[in-house]
Amino acid sequence: MSFVWWKHGVLYQIYPRSFCDSTGNGTGDLDGIRQKLDHLEKLGVSGIWLSPCFVSPMNDFGYDVADYKNIDPLFGDNAALERLLDDVHARGMKLLLDFVPNHTSDQHPWFQSALQGKDAPFRDFYVFKDPAPDGGPPNNWKSIFGGSAWKLDENSGQYFLHSYLDSQPDLDWRNPKVEEAMHDVVRFWFDKGVDGFRIDVIHRVAKDPLWRDNPVEVTAASYNGQTRVHDENHEDVHTFVRRLRAVVDDYDERALVGEIFLFSPETVAAYYGQGDELHLAFNFAFTRARYTADSFADEIRKLNDAVPDEGWPCWVLSNHDLVRHKTRYAHPTRPELDDDRARMLAMLLLFLPGTPFVYNGDEIGMRQQRIPDDKRQDPIWQTLAADESRDGCRTPMLWTAEAPGFGFTSADEAWLPLVDDGERTRSVEEQDADAGSMLQLYRDVIAMRQKHEVLTQARRLAIDVDGDVLTLRRTLDDGTTATGVFHFGDDAVDWPASLPTADQAVARSRNSDGMLGAASAFWFVAKPLKP
Repeated sequence: MSFVWWKHGVLYQIYPRSFCDSTGNGTGDLDGIRQKLDHLEKLGVSGIWLSPCFVSPMNDFGYDVADYKNIDPLFGDNAALERLLDDVHARGMKLLLDFVPNHTSDQHPWFQSALQGKDAPFRDFYVFKDPAPDGGPPNNWKSIFGGSAWKLDENSGQYFLHSYLDSQPDLDWRNPKVEEAMHDVVRFWFDKGVDGFRIDVIHRVAKDPLWRDNPVEVTAASYNGQTRVHDENHEDVHTFVRRLRAVVDDYDERALVGEIFLFSPETVAAYYGQGDELHLAFNFAFTRARYTADSFADEIRKLNDAVPDEGWPCWVLSNHDLVRHKTRYAHPTRPELDDDRARMLAMLLLFLPGTPFVYNGDEIGMRQQRIPDDKRQDPIWQTLAADESRDGCRTPMLWTAEAPGFGFTSADEAWLPLVDDGERTRSVEEQDADAGSMLQLYRDVIAMRQKHEVLTQARRLAIDVDGDVLTLRRTLDDGTTATGVFHFGDDAVDWPASLPTADQAVARSRNSDGMLGAASAFWFVAKPLKP
C-alpha cells in the first residue's frame, strides 16, 4: 500500500507564538521553528500545521487576518516562510498553514474600503444589513465571543455581521468575488509549495440567506442561549467546500483539514462529502469523552461508523482552543496517576484508525497553566469569562530546564508565562535521554505505528469493553491484526485471559509485571497464520 502523508502519518500542530523565539523578543517565530526541526524529525511526524501567521493586528492572535498573502513581521516574512518550507521538505515532512475564510480583520484593506459608504468598493465583500424595524440589529444572532453578532456602522446606519470579535467582520461567501478571492489565496500559497491548509470554522461560511432569528432555547446543541440553526452549518457550506476542493485537486498531494466546531460526529462526517469535500475533519466530540472505557468506546464507534468509505477519520485530544488533555483528564484525587493517564491516552490517540494530530507540548506532557489576570492575553476572558480563557493551553514550549526562558526565549519574559506555581513539566532536554519519559514514549509509538501497515492503513475496527478495559482491534484485508488494550482503571488488575500476554506487546505505556497496570496501554500486532 502506498503511504499518503496526510492519511497515514502523524500530524503536529505548532502555535508559532509559543514554539521557539529566535529574536529574543519573547514571542516565537518562523526561524525559531526552523531551529527545532530536529525535534520534529526525531519525533517522527509527517506534517506540521502552523496556527495563523499572516499579517494581523492580533486582536484574536492571527485569526483576524489583515493580509492573506504576507507573513506578519512578528513571525518573520515571506522569505522566512519559504526557508522553513524548504527545510521541512528537505526532512521529508509537509507543511500546512491556517486559513481563515469566514472573516477578516477590520484592518484588512477590503473592510477599510467597505466602510467608506454603501456604494464603496468591497462593500459587498461583507454582510451589511439595515436595522430591524425597532432600530436594533437585523436579527438575534449572538457572537461566539459574547454579545450581539452585529455592530452598527455609524457612517452608513447599517449593521455589519461579526461572528466573533467586532473587529472580525464576516465575509459574504455568497458573493462570487469573495469566493474567487479566497481561491486565489489558496493558489498563491500552493504555488509556493505549501502542502495544505487547516481551515478555520469552515462550517460558518454560509448563513441563512433569509437572515432568520435563531431559536432561543437551551439544548445540548445550543450556545449563548441559542440553537445555531441559521448562522452555521447551512447546507450551502458544502457547495463552497466542494468548489474549494476542486481548486486543491488541481495540485498534487495537497490536503484540506477542516475545523468543524460541532459536536455531532454525523454532522462532522458530512463534510467529507463523497470524497469531494474535506480530506480530514476534526471531531471535537472525542475531546468531550469522559475518562471511562465506555465513553471513549462510544465516541470512537460513532465517528468511525459515520465517516464514509471515501473519507478518513481524524483524531485530536488537545489544541490551541482546548484545555490540555493532561489537565482535562487529571485524576480528581490521585495526581500520581496523571502521567500514566496521559501516556495511555497518547497510545490510544496514536492507535486509532485515521490521522492523529499532536499539539505542541503534549509530547512532553505539558499541563494547562494558570495565568494571572494581569498576564492574560486572550480577548475572550474579558468578553466571556476568565475560565473561558485559552491562554493556559498556549503557553510556550519548555526546551531546557534553565529559567527564566527555558530555552524558548533569551528574553526575561515571554509573551505568556512559561510556568506557574505548580509542578513544572520536564523539558525536552530533560526527557530526551530518558528512556522512560513521555517524550520517548511518543517517539517509540510513532515509530512503531509507521513500521506496521496495519497501524497506519487498516480502517476495519472492532471495539470491545469489559469493565475498565477497552480493546480495539484493527484488521487489514490480508488478515493482519493490531490489537490495542487500554485500561482506564485506577488500580492494577489481573491480565485478561482472552488477550495476548504483556510480554508479547510491541508497544506499552509502562513496563508490566504481568498485571494490567492502572491507566496503562499495550499494542499487539499479529500476522495471519499461513496455511
